Amino acid sequence: MNTQNERLCVDWVPETGFQLRKAGVRFDAVRVDGAEGRRLADMMDSITAGDPGPIATESNRCRAVYFYLPAGSTAHRVWAPGVTRFNSGDGTVSYVPVPALSGETWPLFWYCPPSNSERFVHPAILRNAAAALFGHPMSFAEEES
Repeated sequence: MNTQNERLCVDWVPETGFQLRKAGVRFDAVRVDGAEGRRLADMMDSITAGDPGPIATESNRCRAVYFYLPAGSTAHRVWAPGVTRFNSGDGTVSYVPVPALSGETWPLFWYCPPSNSERFVHPAILRNAAAALFGHPMSFAEEES
């Protein structure tokens, strides 16, 4: 691991470049594409006073924004339209790109880098922010299904 990764003890972040990591092992993730993803990242940054947890952005194709959440936190939950979940629930296998903390990582960059191995985006805050931003109110009945 490079010095920055070692100092932060973020073992799921690659040393250089970027790598695909299996979702549901160390983390789950959600992706929101385009300007909506950027707005959601900005909203999370504002809501959490600058500490939303790890969020990465993609500079090509659909300009995706990836939010890294605790493992097991995205399955069996209702998410707003436009949110794509990555997890290992229900017989699925998903892979998520993860950039290194420094060096050449194009087309991925950290919007907010991880601060340690156990710090992730808070699922309830992200779900509520996405619901508010995309005009999709969440209800207790949806959560139970």
